[in-house]
Parts: sequence; structure tokens; C-alpha cells
Amino acid sequence: MAVRAESTAHGAIEAVFRIESARLIAGVARIVRDVGIAEELAQDALVAALERWPESGVPDNPGAWLMATAKHRAIDLVRRRERYARKLAEMGRDLESGPPLWAEDPADTVGDSDGIDDDLLRLVFTACHPVLSTEARIALTLRLVGGLKTDEIARAFLVPESTVAQRIVRAKRSLAKAGVPFEVPAAPERAERLSSVLEVIYLVFNEGYSATAGDDWLRPGLCEDALRLARVLAGLMEKEPEVHGLAALLEIQASRTAARTGPSGEPVLLADQNRGRWDRLLIRRGFAALARAESLGGTPGPYALQAAIAACHAQARVYEDTDWARIALLYRALAAQVPSPVVELNRAVAVSMADGPAAGLALVDALAEDPSLAGYHLLPSVRGDLLARLGRGAEARAEFERAAALTRNERERTLLLERAAQL
Repeated sequence: MAVRAESTAHGAIEAVFRIESARLIAGVARIVRDVGIAEELAQDALVAALERWPESGVPDNPGAWLMATAKHRAIDLVRRRERYARKLAEMGRDLESGPPLWAEDPADTVGDSDGIDDDLLRLVFTACHPVLSTEARIALTLRLVGGLKTDEIARAFLVPESTVAQRIVRAKRSLAKAGVPFEVPAAPERAERLSSVLEVIYLVFNEGYSATAGDDWLRPGLCEDALRLARVLAGLMEKEPEVHGLAALLEIQASRTAARTGPSGEPVLLADQNRGRWDRLLIRRGFAALARAESLGGTPGPYALQAAIAACHAQARVYEDTDWARIALLYRALAAQVPSPVVELNRAVAVSMADGPAAGLALVDALAEDPSLAGYHLLPSVRGDLLARLGRGAEARAEFERAAALTRNERERTLLLERAAQL
């Protein structure tokens, strides 16, 4: 019984930490002004929970317990540094340039000049500082804000895990060395960082919308955090069309959440979803955000184009009414702006629905040799679907089995193997 209780506590700790880690790091970073140290203190709080909860039981509000523990450790660190600074002053020395990290009372850091009281948003902008490369900004923010593991980030980028690990370590060192402040920057600098901030929010949402690994098809907490950040950013940068484009995309995509899984948590494909379960309020919010993006003028950017694609699906009362020809054109426009084999794969699906599976298969086969898609399970999954529609059952079955071997999400693997078995 004791072993079972300890196992239950450890499972609860892991689940809570996965959900709360971004908030913990953001809350502590406001005190210590260093995201690397903040992450270490958040991990210290996790260790404390692993030591205490198996004996005392999981608290009623585990997230608040972890936050309080992490902040207490942060304040202890600040006080130790302050005592050390006083000793240096007594010895007649001056600290190196810049105000010390501990100079500000944590109680006085609730608001900022923009009136934004959102530590997660501060964390995103800090991790997206220009001192870092674009790749490092995105990887670090996915790690800190999204709570993703290194291998999950690597899969999102289609790059080796070791590459992502190096980016994250170097990024934290660079931020500490440069003394980057934990704040939402002023307007001119904010605009410079916008593209990487949008991409980070987009990738965090995607990880929640279709989890790359684990036993769950969805991770709603990540979707909610990304959607909230997108809404806050839209309020902050009202004149930026792509901010509204991203908000529109996430609102419309999030509207399908309830229909994307069955009673046992199994994935439900778009064609089989009960559209009556789609959240009409989120769809209306998405349409309003898309209209806002379009009203600001200019050529639609990548997020506005993807939002327009999502809107096509939302406008169709049933799957058969979907305007696939328009979706194919929108994907063509997207590919022109953001050349990507993944975009081309999605375009192939739309073309197959508009012009037939043979036309789609020709586009998919043209992507088969792309090295960046070598381990991408959706390539054989799409190919299997097209082959099945063409009546080539044995080939389709082999493709679904190959896709099942490549995915690390258990729900998705089961679905792919079921589709293979049906053939």
C-alpha cells in the first residue's frame, strides 16, 4: 500500500509540474531576474514535492504549493545575495556595472509600464531576446513556457535532439551573460521580437493540440496557455495583422477540441467529427480576429492564411461541404511565403480532396526523398490514406504500419494500426 501511495504521489507530482512549470519559472524569474536560475529553483520545488508529498499527501492546491515553495527559495537566494553585497560594500568594493538582481523588492514588481500583469508573457519576450538566435529563442521558450522535453522540441523542429539541447543550454548562458531584464520590452524592440514570439506561441499550441508523445492525444493546458498568450498579445499589439491572424487561427482550431477525441480519449479524424460539438463561441471569436487582421490591410501573412484555411473548415456544416479548392489555393499562397515540406504535404491533402487522390499522391511522392521528412510519421500516414482511396490496400496497409512505427503518441499509434488492420 505504501509503495502504491508513493507511486500515486509521484504521478501526481509529475502531472502537476508539467502543467505548472511555466508559471513557476515565470513567477520566480520576476524575483531573481534570471530564467536559468528560475528554472533551477522550479526544479528545487519539484524535488521538495517528491520528498514531502508521498508522506504528507498531495495538497489541495498543488500548483500553489509548488509556487510558494519556489518563491520562498528565490527570496532566500535574493537575501543571501543581498547579505553578500553588503559585505562587499563594507569592504569598500563596488559591484560591477548595472543594478544588482536583488535591488528591487519582489512585491513592487507586480505591474509594468504597459500595464501588463502577465509573467508568462514576460517570460516569452525574455526568451525571445535578440541576443539569441531565432532557433535558440524558440527552443528556449518551448522549454520554459511550453514545458516541453528536449526530444519533443526536436521533433517539432525536425532536428536532432542533441542540437536542441545545445541551443537551450547556450541560450540560458547567453541571457545570463547579457543581463537580459525580465520584462515586456518597449514598443520598438517589441516589434523586432514579434515573429519569434508568434512562432513560439504557435508551436506551443500545436504541441497541446496534437501531442508528439505520451498516452494522450491532447494536452489542453498547453492549448489554453498559448491561446491566452495570443489574446494578451493581440490586446498589446492591436495594429499588427499577424498577431490577430495567429489569435484567429488558435481560436478556430481550439473550437474543435471537444470533438477531436472519443469517449475513451481516442483520436477522432476531422472527417468523422461531430461538428455540433465544435465551440461556436470560439469560432465567432476566431472569425472576428481574422476580420480584424484583414481590416489592417496588406498581404495576409502566414498565420492569417492558416486562419483562413481553418475558417473554411469552420464554415462547412458537414465535411463534404468543405471548399477544398479554396483551401488548396490558400496552401499554395502559404507555401510561397513559407516554403516547407510540411506545408506542401498539407497542400497535397487539399489537392487530393479537390482534384482526386491521384493528384494528391503525385505531390506526396515528390516529397518522399526530402531528408527533413525522413522520420515524419504524417508522410506515410497521408500516403496510406491516398493509397487506400485509390484501392491499393496492401500498399496503404504498409504505409499505415510505417507511420505507426514512427509516431511516439500511443493514441495515434493505435489509430494508425487500426486503419492498417481495416485494410
